[in-house]
Amino acid sequence: MNTRSSVRWWIIGLIALVTVVNYIDRTSLAVMWPAIQKDTSLTKEHYATIVSAFMVAYALGQAVSGRIFDWVGTRMGFVLSVVVWSVSCAAHGLARNLLSLAAVRALLGFSEAGNWPGATKAVAEWFPRQERALAQGIFNAGASMGAVISAPLIALLFGLLGWRATFIVVGGLGILWLVPWWFVVRASPDKHPWVSENERALILGAGGTEQGAGKMERGMSWREVLGYRQAWGLVTSRFFLDPIWWLFVNWLPIYLSDRFNFNVKEIGMFAWVPYLGAIVGSLSGGWISGRWIAAGWSVDRARKRAILIGGALTMPGFVFAAFASTPGLAVTAMAVVLAGFQVMINNIQTIPSDCFSGKSVGTVAGIGGMSAVFGVLVFSTWLIPYLSKISYVPVFLMGTALVPLGLAAMHFLGGEIRRVEESPSVRRT
Repeated sequence: MNTRSSVRWWIIGLIALVTVVNYIDRTSLAVMWPAIQKDTSLTKEHYATIVSAFMVAYALGQAVSGRIFDWVGTRMGFVLSVVVWSVSCAAHGLARNLLSLAAVRALLGFSEAGNWPGATKAVAEWFPRQERALAQGIFNAGASMGAVISAPLIALLFGLLGWRATFIVVGGLGILWLVPWWFVVRASPDKHPWVSENERALILGAGGTEQGAGKMERGMSWREVLGYRQAWGLVTSRFFLDPIWWLFVNWLPIYLSDRFNFNVKEIGMFAWVPYLGAIVGSLSGGWISGRWIAAGWSVDRARKRAILIGGALTMPGFVFAAFASTPGLAVTAMAVVLAGFQVMINNIQTIPSDCFSGKSVGTVAGIGGMSAVFGVLVFSTWLIPYLSKISYVPVFLMGTALVPLGLAAMHFLGGEIRRVEESPSVRRT
């Protein structure tokens, strides 16, 4: 019998890979927008409307998909999500006007949202506590790698095929991913035939997943989840911090076009650079908190120390980006911003699995994601078209101001990061 296995790392690797696809699909619009704008006579205000449609649907998708993943399980939840978002991405190539583009964008947002509560649930099911932030970092590195790959890849495909056919081609990537996913993720850790006894003991043992110990637990409702301080710390910190990431996802190509008069090819040459910093932050932020926990630190101390370090990187990076005079300096400063952001968010995104039972993790992650989208709508969608008419300096300074708000919510509102069942006194009500 095989005494050692690493099925959990194959699974998080597949989730990271589909997250790459997720970001290729969602960033295609921003990268090709200068060309789409010319063909359709749409404006920057129309672009903000389309982004708003995506984000509103994404907020609903976060809440709904979290419940769906808790209901149907991780394997089938990803299948449903990926099929719908792949079809909706391809349908962008058929859009003819603002209404049709906003409609397919909304469907894309609703379905792509499942990737995040689904990944958080998979981490809770397959990883012991000391490995969760690193696993979350690998998953989030997929988002960053997708952003790195997408700009040059989409620029290349656009040059060969045009923007309509490019949407159809990248929409097919998710369908291809379903083949290895269905083959590898065939059962839960306690029943999977490829999992060795050693790996199963690690996953299901003390401090590991609640899948074994919590089989009889029921999942919490949204109202019950929001009775805990830890949930409010997650919800509020993500409201303030997630707009930082989406500022770059939705607006970096537009910034390069407006600020430096870049075309699609030039955007493809520069827009990937900030996400290299995000990859470094994703992996290092998860690694360092996991190392501290393995060394005997409490989960609360390790997570919050890493979050503070991330904030200390993000704020000066924003200031340098605000006043950068060349595209090279601008994207380098942005790389520092995204490195710090990923250190923060990787550790914040482990809170559902750190604090709640396995049957509630998807629900908690979905609520946090929905709150994040509301923050994105306010700070990274509706305000930017107006602030950028002045210049992009107030846009970046707004990002600077969001960091201490998010840190304060995490450290003072959220209480101690620990399993909520261990002490009923941590409840808000």
